[in-house]
Amino acid sequence: MSNIPNYLKNYADLYADNPRAAAVQWFREARYGLFLHYGLYSLIGRHEWVQLRELIPVAEYAKLMDDFTAENFDAERIAQFAVDCGMKYINITTRHHDSFCLFDTAETDFNSTNAPAGRDLIKELAEACDQHALGLCLYYSHGRDWKHPHAPNNDEWGGQARPKYDPPEPSYVTGSAHNLQIYLDFMQAQITELLTNYGPVAAIWLDGIAVPNNGDRSKFKSQELYDYIHSVQPQVMVSYKQGLLGTEDFQAPEHQAVEQANKPMEICTTMCSGPGGKGVSWGYLAEGGHHKNEEEVWTALTAARESGCNLLLNTGPLPDGSLDEKDVPVLLAVGERIRTEGYPGEGA
Repeated sequence: MSNIPNYLKNYADLYADNPRAAAVQWFREARYGLFLHYGLYSLIGRHEWVQLRELIPVAEYAKLMDDFTAENFDAERIAQFAVDCGMKYINITTRHHDSFCLFDTAETDFNSTNAPAGRDLIKELAEACDQHALGLCLYYSHGRDWKHPHAPNNDEWGGQARPKYDPPEPSYVTGSAHNLQIYLDFMQAQITELLTNYGPVAAIWLDGIAVPNNGDRSKFKSQELYDYIHSVQPQVMVSYKQGLLGTEDFQAPEHQAVEQANKPMEICTTMCSGPGGKGVSWGYLAEGGHHKNEEEVWTALTAARESGCNLLLNTGPLPDGSLDEKDVPVLLAVGERIRTEGYPGEGA
């Protein structure tokens, strides 16, 4: 069957009968994936939430796009690196909370093709993943958006949705003029682009769960979105962190397992602690963070496997898009250990 996605080639019989069941089985056996948080926040190097934490005005933050070159973002190197590390899939931030997109989208000019980079980084990575039979998982900020005029606002969603600018951000629509449906339509259009322009997708990985959880989550029409995703690419798995509705295909809690709902789970964590060693940083941190060493990574992988979970391990590419050399040798060493010893608890 030539239409089987490369990452599912070993699941041909199951795929022929039930594409998503094949994907779920693949995911359960994948064990280990690479997470990449890359965007405009990488240029600043002070955490991926820098716009909110430092209350950088929307227009000022948007100027960072003028310096986004991604000159050393090398999709082929990233894919080969994941393979060498013993990883079976890659998850990348197509659009984080700041709303900057790493793909060519007709829905906004705020994207990498309009930046000096002039490139569709998701397309490049999709092609590299396909060549290396890696699953491509696409992170997408669903609950939060700090730029879109009609994105969830603090008045209705518990104060966690947007930066608390003083004076208020003039581009945000508020009060009776605010229309969440406009934002939902924007997101569905972008997810449609991701599902139709980049070949087979392993997962759509939604983030920002605290926002719908702080209000009437039904307004987000998430089940409709899940059903739509499955209708476009039947094998695509949907996750919304630890689970927004309970109908997701897998759970993806941060740092440790949660009570399982009889479905696959991956634990997502990151190589770098936050400034001063406090918390964590998913985006590139220029200074002040501790990076995991080989034993710490092995311990995290062991804990995940003992819990029956995958480990999705993040590294934040540098401003130019290159992999962080503080993490590269560590992750390659873990990959070599996997080749010689096998995954923790399984043997070579």
